[in-house]
Formats: sequence, structure tokens, C-alpha cells
Amino acid sequence: MSEGGSTAPRARRRRLSRSAEFERVYRASSSHGNRYLVLYAFPREDDEGVRVGLTVPRKVGGAVERNRVKRLLREAFDAEGVAVPSNHDVVIKARPDVRELAEREGLAGVRAALSELLGKAGLAQ
Repeated sequence: MSEGGSTAPRARRRRLSRSAEFERVYRASSSHGNRYLVLYAFPREDDEGVRVGLTVPRKVGGAVERNRVKRLLREAFDAEGVAVPSNHDVVIKARPDVRELAEREGLAGVRAALSELLGKAGLAQ
């Protein structure tokens, strides 16, 4: 074991990874959007924890910009998504303007945009 590190893997929030999971959420959910993001939320039958999927299209920018936006969205959801009921699948789709928001305001701006959508969807306290 190394100094300062732990052998246990960091607890990861469950993620949506298969296209069929994304399609189910798109088809059967309600959507809420703002200038920067669109949020889709789908209640599941089980209670196995929130699963989140991210969609960041090429219009947002190149791979470096898209990966930065994905990282910020994951961090924002870790902070803002604690109030989401544990039986939900959530897909967050980035719109092209989110890149400018991420450059201008960073994590705080992305968190504010996501928090607004969670409130609209009735998933935030």
C-alpha cells in the first residue's frame, strides 16, 4: 500500500452505459432544459441507486473540451444530485453553450445550471 493512497477503489456513482438504457430514458421520461443542458429523468422499479448518463455532442467542441465538460458535469451531479431519489435513471445532455459557461464560470456555473434543472424536474430539495 502506498503512502496517502488506499487500496479500496473510490466509490463510483452507477452510470448508464448502454445505448438501450439511454433510449429507454429518452422515450419514457420527462425532459427539462435550459440554455446549457437538457435533463431527462426516469423512475425505475428497483431501488438500487441513481444511475447517470452523460451526452456531450461534437457541437460542444473537440475531445478535450467535451471531456472537460463531462468531468464538470460529473462533479456537479455528485454535488447537486444527492437529493435525487435512489430509484431514478438520469441523462444529462449538454448543449453547445455549456462550453462557454464552463470556460467562463467553471464548476460553479455548471452546478448552477444543473441545480436549476433538478429543481424544474422536482428532483431537488
